[in-house]
Amino acid sequence: MSDRIVYSTESGRISTCPQCGQPYKDCRCDQAVSPKKKNDGIVRVMRDRKQRGGKTVTVITGLPDKDNELATLAQQLKKLCGTGGTVKDGNIEIQGDHCAKIQAKLTSLGYKVKRAGG
Repeated sequence: MSDRIVYSTESGRISTCPQCGQPYKDCRCDQAVSPKKKNDGIVRVMRDRKQRGGKTVTVITGLPDKDNELATLAQQLKKLCGTGGTVKDGNIEIQGDHCAKIQAKLTSLGYKVKRAGG
């Protein structure tokens, strides 16, 4: 029998932080940026219906990942739109199509905002 490796999970496309070596989902470094996540300082507002049973939601991405700040901002946006919403995976989801209202509010709060999607 030979001792050659047939299959190994130790190499290949592994998404780890170059600074601390942890996987991106566990990394808490300020400078770590996941290859799938844009962290360019721009907040993106988009309308989405995928995987939601045809219901429209407004998704806000690119906000700083501080849970207490996200929760208070989500609360302000829900009051502004008069609807429900949630914070999931560092994104804010507001029920309904409220892109224009949310974009105006975030701009007035000092964020650099872009409309994304269709």
